[in-house]
Amino acid sequence: MTKQRLIIATRESPLALEQAHIVSALLKQHHPELAIELLGITTEADKRLEVTLTDIGGKGLFVKELEEALFDGRADIAVHSMKDVPMELPKGLILPVMLKREDARDAFISNRFNSLDDLPNGAVLGTSSLRRQTQMQALRPDLEMKNLRGNIQTRLKRLDEGQFDAIILASAGLKRMGLEHRINSYLPIETCLPAAGQGALGIECREGDEEILQLIYPLIDSITFDCVSAERALCTQIGGGCKVPVAAYAEMLGNHVYLQGLVSGRNGSKIIRTQQEGKRDQAQMLGKSAGAELQALGADALLSEFYD
Repeated sequence: MTKQRLIIATRESPLALEQAHIVSALLKQHHPELAIELLGITTEADKRLEVTLTDIGGKGLFVKELEEALFDGRADIAVHSMKDVPMELPKGLILPVMLKREDARDAFISNRFNSLDDLPNGAVLGTSSLRRQTQMQALRPDLEMKNLRGNIQTRLKRLDEGQFDAIILASAGLKRMGLEHRINSYLPIETCLPAAGQGALGIECREGDEEILQLIYPLIDSITFDCVSAERALCTQIGGGCKVPVAAYAEMLGNHVYLQGLVSGRNGSKIIRTQQEGKRDQAQMLGKSAGAELQALGADALLSEFYD
């Protein structure tokens, strides 16, 4: 190793900084002599919390400024929550490493109720995700869905202030922040299919930067990489992003990938699903096939409701 200093671009939210520290600590285990610095960046999506992600351009705004730091040389790598990374990367950047996945499930959090089933008719449920909203509306059309944005601490504070009867957050972020005790119950995968890449951290860098690639490759978890690749391939096939309610989750069973996918109509009025299994070395083809099946079942027509 010849490189002595590495700069990690990260959002400045508490969770993003914690995730960058996780990557930094793992890198130090493999490269004790490496000096690592964090470059904190406040993204456009973090600045505009008063509007929904759908209205301001989607989750890609969580990574855009970090990618600019890679392009102009201010940073060597960027650490992302994989569920926030657009399906298509800018030319010249690659995402070669994903860490071992944390819990991919969504979590139910409330100060008065223990589960989704316990919520009374008309209760207010908070989430910023169309994917979650539509799946919850399909299960509980009697609930009032209310938009909830901000970092984990902000969302929990709004719950504690009584603005919501319950909220739904990703389990992974709560666990990484030491807030697992706030979770009342977990939403089973079958009840609320996660976003593609949920629970996984990815490392983005410049294409062809062999020195950086050698530094970060020891952190790769190949099972997570293959599973998330299948999920992202499904979303790419149907053009899914945070502007539309698309979900995908893959698990490794032996040498096979088991993939579930879902597309929802507005208000959860109609949901179509797919389940496919394929060989691990064909994970991306499996995702593409699952996406094509959703299209054959009417995904394009459902998603068109959200582009009007």
